[in-house]
This record gives sequence, C-alpha cells and structure tokens, in this order.
Amino acid sequence: MAIQSFRSSTVTRATPLTAVRTTSLPVDAGHPALRRLTELSREFADDLTFSIHTSLAAVEAEWRRFEAIAECTPFQTFEWLEAWHRHVGRRDGVVPAIAVGRFADGKTAFILPLAVQPLRSVRRLCWLGQELCDYNAPLLAREFSQRVTPERFLAMWRELRQQMQVDPQLSHDWIEFEKMPQTVGVQINPFTHLGVIANANNAYIAQLGGDWESFYRATRSSATRRRDRAKVKRMSEFGDIRFVTDLEPQDIRQTLDTLWDQKKRIFARRGIADIFSRPGYREFFDDFASNPQTRHLAHVSRVEIGPTCAAANFAIVFGDCYYHVLSSYCDGQLTRYGPGVLHLRKLLAYAIGRGLRLFDFTIGDEHYKLEWSDLRLKLYDYATVVTWRGQPATLSSIVRRRAKRFIKQTPLIWRLVCRVRSVAGPF
Repeated sequence: MAIQSFRSSTVTRATPLTAVRTTSLPVDAGHPALRRLTELSREFADDLTFSIHTSLAAVEAEWRRFEAIAECTPFQTFEWLEAWHRHVGRRDGVVPAIAVGRFADGKTAFILPLAVQPLRSVRRLCWLGQELCDYNAPLLAREFSQRVTPERFLAMWRELRQQMQVDPQLSHDWIEFEKMPQTVGVQINPFTHLGVIANANNAYIAQLGGDWESFYRATRSSATRRRDRAKVKRMSEFGDIRFVTDLEPQDIRQTLDTLWDQKKRIFARRGIADIFSRPGYREFFDDFASNPQTRHLAHVSRVEIGPTCAAANFAIVFGDCYYHVLSSYCDGQLTRYGPGVLHLRKLLAYAIGRGLRLFDFTIGDEHYKLEWSDLRLKLYDYATVVTWRGQPATLSSIVRRRAKRFIKQTPLIWRLVCRVRSVAGPF
C-alpha cells in the first residue's frame, strides 16, 4: 500500500491529524516526515529523571494536568484507567506501576501507565488495562521527541526496569506489551525502538468533512447510496427508524445491556469467546458511560426500528476525534438489511455534526473500516524474558502472536479458520 503525506495518526487532544484524502484506500501512517521530529535539536539530550508509583491516587493530580496538554489517546487518560483498575485490575491482583518522567527543568516529560500482573506462577509487566485498551502507549510531552534521543530513552528504559526488579511489588518475570501504535500524536512512539513485531491487526481512521452529505457522497458511490436507500426503505417497513442518543444514566445501562446481549450472540455465531463475560468487564463500561465523572468522554447510542433495538454502540469522544470502540446489531429479519451499517452512518453524521474532524475505527481489519477510512495506523507488540521463570510464557506469547498475524494476513487460511471456528467454537 502506497505511503501518502500526512501529519499524524494516533489522535490527541493537542495535535489533530490533517491528512488529505487522495485515495479510496487507507494509507500508512508512517511517513518519513514524522521521523524528522526525532532528528531535531540533537546537539544535546535533556537529562531525564523518573519516579515509579504503585498508587494511582498519588499521581492523579499530575496525571490529569499532563493529559490535558500531552500527546496521548483516551485509553491513557486517568479516568479510563482508574475505572478499569477499580473494576477489573484490583480484583485480578494487578499492581499499577506508573512511571513519571521529568526533564532537567522539572517539567513532566512522560507518564508510562504500566502494571505488574500475576499469571499463575509468573508475573507479567504489561500496560495498565492492556486487554481493554485499543491502543497502549505512553503519554508524551509535545517536545519529547525533540529533547530525548532514542538512545537516551532506551537507556532510561533499562534504568527503569532495573529499579522495578529490586522492588518486591514490581519485580516481574517477563514483559508483554501489545497494540502499541506506531505514533503518538506527531511523534514516533518511543516503545517502537524496542524489538517489536507487527500486531496481527492495524487500526483505521477516517477524516471527516464539514457536512455529512458531502462526506457521504465523497466516500460512497452513487450505486452504493442507492442500495443504502433501498435497505432503509425495507427496514422502515418494520416500524419507525430512530437514532437515540444523549441518554440518561439508566437508559445508558439498558442500552449497554442490549449491546452485551447482541455481542454475545455475534460472538457465538463466529465461535469467539465472550470477553465481556469476564468479571468486572461489563461493570467497567457501565460505570465509565454513566458515571458523572467520566460520562462526558463516553457516547452510547442505539438505532430503534419499531419496538426493536436494531443496533447499539459504545464510543469515546476525545479531543476532535470519535473513537468507535464497540458496536452490535440484532438478529432476525432486520439483519439482512444492515441495521449495523445504518447505525454507522448515523454515527459518522453525528460526529460531523459535533464538529469532530476524525472518526477512529480503532483496532481491527474488518472490510467496512477500509471502505470508510483513508488512514491506516500500524500497531506493534513486544515480548521479552526477564527471569528464567518467564521463558515459557515469553516463548508462547511470541509464537502465538506470529502465528496469529500469519493467519490473519493470509486470506485463504483466515477464511478457513473463521469457518472452522464458527462450527467448533473458540480455540
């Protein structure tokens, strides 16, 4: 896939992505222009100091201040990760390991939201909330890449790991990082300087226009728009079509209950394990979406057709971007007419109506994402052994991830796996 000019990929509050649509397919978010940022101001590298905290409360004030000006994704905000730890991490025995870095002048340089998780007889160093974050990355000062060379970052990373290993709470046997974006804002993600491998999936982003109709005409052919209208007409035979948003807390929880039920059915048809049946997962999303302290970041909506909730979604609005995190649709006769596709169009129009500039479909190579998107963001994983106890887990992680990527990047094998899984159930 050809590389096109752009300015950023992972979207932040501070630095919007400003690519120009030049093709019907997404383009790689890895242009050499970004890498130039790491070559600027290299006559000297700022000294870095860091501290490590196992209490989220201890760093809350600085974290909240920094995320307002740093380059980051919503999955690294204090609100998201504190809620995750309260509902999921704490019950799993996860110990936060929040590293706060500072420049020589005392300004915050980065925050690394890490964690140590016990898994059977070994302890894993990972990102805090790693499984439920579509992107895992540091929070970076805007000038981080201008002031810190890759070599200095790697030296700091070695120092940080050594310090963690002498702390009984933070010592670990292996490291497993996943879903790390290639860039954080306009900066190269410093963790990609480790020995990373490509994730099995990419992420996709659509640049929105100034109004829905113009964007719709620019991204969908006239034949596709005619088919869309025909399907809407057929769906309207089942009752009035309503896009329901701006929900109250109780309605949010009811909509999410429908989303979980629809997701469970979709997973079952595809032979995928229902991750939302895990302890604390549903409670985390319910709380984040309805809690007065965090609901300003969440967007929950549904499409009703007659008496039926035909589709539902959970998303995050952060900066000038709409992050489409979870979606579902109903079973039955309505399914053949695409209620989920209708809901997606409503969401794109909603994002444009709010004045947002980007629509991030997040992780996953589903075909519908490629149809709407014009930017592709590469994601990376990293695993390494720390002690002899971590050797089996590290090897298993590396083999599993390489196999998964090979399968998903080989269409014939991937179709076969999907067919077998839908019949036999999750592997």
